[in-house]
Amino acid sequence: MSVVAGGSAAGCSSGGSSSHYRPESASGHKSDKSDKEKEKKEREREEKDIEAIKVFDGNNSFRRQLYRVITVPRTYTLEQLLTTALRAFHISRDPSAFYLTDLYAPVGMEDSALQDPNPVLSLNHMEGKRPAIFLRFQDKDNGFVRVYPGKLQCSLEEPYVSVPVDTTTTIKDLIRDALDRFGLQDNPIDDYRCSQVLLDSGVTERILSWNERPWNIMKQMGKDSIRQMELMRFYLQHRQDPHGPNIALFVGNLDPGKSQRKYEDFLNKYLTEDSKFTSIGPIYYEYGSVVLTYEDAQKAVRAFYILREVRWDGKDLLVMLLPNIEPSMVPPDINPLLVFVNVKSGGCQGLELISNFRKLLNPFQVFNLENGGPLPGLYVFRHIPHYKILVCGGDGTVGWVLQCLDNVGQDSECSSPPCAILPLGTGNDLARVLCWGSGYTGDQDPLSYLREVIEAEDIRLDRWTVVFHPEEKPEEQILKVPTNTTGAADDECEGTKNEDNTQIFVMNNYFGIGLDADLCLDFHNARMENPFKFNSRLHNKGVYVKMGLRKMMGGRKCTKDLQKELHLEVDGKVVELPPCEGIIILNILSWGSGANPWGPDKDDRFSTPNHYDGLLEIVGVTGVVHLGQIQSGIRYANRIAQGGHIKMHLYSDLPVQVDGEPWVQCSGDIVVLKSALRATMLKKVKNKMKRRNTEPSMALAGQQMSLALPPTTAEGDSESEIASNNTDF
Repeated sequence: MSVVAGGSAAGCSSGGSSSHYRPESASGHKSDKSDKEKEKKEREREEKDIEAIKVFDGNNSFRRQLYRVITVPRTYTLEQLLTTALRAFHISRDPSAFYLTDLYAPVGMEDSALQDPNPVLSLNHMEGKRPAIFLRFQDKDNGFVRVYPGKLQCSLEEPYVSVPVDTTTTIKDLIRDALDRFGLQDNPIDDYRCSQVLLDSGVTERILSWNERPWNIMKQMGKDSIRQMELMRFYLQHRQDPHGPNIALFVGNLDPGKSQRKYEDFLNKYLTEDSKFTSIGPIYYEYGSVVLTYEDAQKAVRAFYILREVRWDGKDLLVMLLPNIEPSMVPPDINPLLVFVNVKSGGCQGLELISNFRKLLNPFQVFNLENGGPLPGLYVFRHIPHYKILVCGGDGTVGWVLQCLDNVGQDSECSSPPCAILPLGTGNDLARVLCWGSGYTGDQDPLSYLREVIEAEDIRLDRWTVVFHPEEKPEEQILKVPTNTTGAADDECEGTKNEDNTQIFVMNNYFGIGLDADLCLDFHNARMENPFKFNSRLHNKGVYVKMGLRKMMGGRKCTKDLQKELHLEVDGKVVELPPCEGIIILNILSWGSGANPWGPDKDDRFSTPNHYDGLLEIVGVTGVVHLGQIQSGIRYANRIAQGGHIKMHLYSDLPVQVDGEPWVQCSGDIVVLKSALRATMLKKVKNKMKRRNTEPSMALAGQQMSLALPPTTAEGDSESEIASNNTDF
């Protein structure tokens, strides 16, 4: 203002003279008063030159008295006034499609458009009211409408296509023209429909008949409300919902091993006619879980609320409404990722990872294993022919997912999807072998981890069947198997049990007998007693050290002179065991949180081991000190044998462990043989340019696939934004 400018000028010209800085002087008082009067007159003059105008965007807004107020200079041109009115309602269309009328125009002049010059000054005034105007849509015979692809798989530079229409254009004509612009002109027009979606305070949808006129719909919407016309969208979609006609309700925490009739009778006790399911199945008997199928969404929702209040043998039922993902929803260049997170592993890291991955991917791709385990996610992806899995957890979690894949894979389009690992918790020997590291620290950006999953190569992982056939002991418990620590069902940990008490396990990593298994069992029991204490890698290793010291003090009688308690045959040949307190059968070259018991030295008696050669390595441990030296990398275990078929006989009860799950096995026969079940794993590529191809990669060189499914929202803008995101997800 002039006051500020005047003050600045005085300061600059003073030259250090104090005469200009005497606020007590009479001349100073007069000057200040004069400036304030000038400022007041200038402000009054400006206020006289500005007009506040009500703007209604249609007949509906006038009836409801919903308007926006704009403040404009009285000298505004018609173009400036129209642009300001459009901006008030966030209208981005071409201003030439609109015009303005005076709300208080004389009778017979209501629809006359405002004209230059001086449209603001020409507005009529009502006593005690502000001037008001209508924002109107031009009543033309033709124009353009925006059509959004919705869930259709097509590539567009914009989130919509603009289709020219006139008063004779029908919805059928609009669909035909839009399909051509979407690049889907070869598809039958009868397979599609067009819906009108209003996005105001809520979302309402109306399926349009083929003989309706889209341009007339636009013009009528424009008369009622320009803002609602702007928010109204035409969506093209398949007549048949790509999600399928059915809704799946997953029910878990039932007693495992019951018959279908037993499950149906139990559920029907609580489900009335208005919540009755259409069909039941698949049924995962060994996990006590079923999938109920509904054709009526209302019935499915009622059943959801009813069953989540039901208990079976003191346990609340787990009830989940599952999304339905069909192959038609997945573009051909996308290889989606199914993410499983074990929130019990690695402290609070699991919950953080779930949140991050649900932001980066479609939330329906990320499953919390605490809610029903891997089965809900595998069921949702059962129709997808090609996808990848990311398992966030320890080796036990990976084994859990692989075992569920074994059970449901034969009913899925993709029976063996490649699995990557984000290691949480302690151990993580399989993750180390596949170069995913010893444990997630939280420092790595989840987005960069997803990039590494894209670049990872497919490799085979040998899997082995371990058969336990105990000697008959009718008055004793044959197996003392602990509760599974991964959060899976008890039956998963107990393996497959036959009538003759034979039990079958699938081994992915290693199988220990004697000292190693004894320590593992002690650690497991301690963790079961106080699970909250075992939440850090450092604490867990400290517990192992203390237990090892106790064993050194004479607490290992059951594993002393193990060679006398065990008969071993490898590939049909009897193997004489050296003096030892434990043997470890290795499928991977990592054990005990990263140690390599086999060692790197070459030996003419054995071939170089790996996890896809169809061979197992057998090593011996002489005592606790030797075990500690192996874990420290000072020494290696004693190499005993290498082969593809192992048979043992236990002469007494001994501690055993399969992939870290320990128990005491009674005397009897044990057979380890190659499993018919196969697993495809993803190995991280550390240096893609310099890597030597030393493993049987199952992926094409340089192959990159996207990981994220399209978003489930009907918003065209969101889909376009993700589709144009050049990050390969």
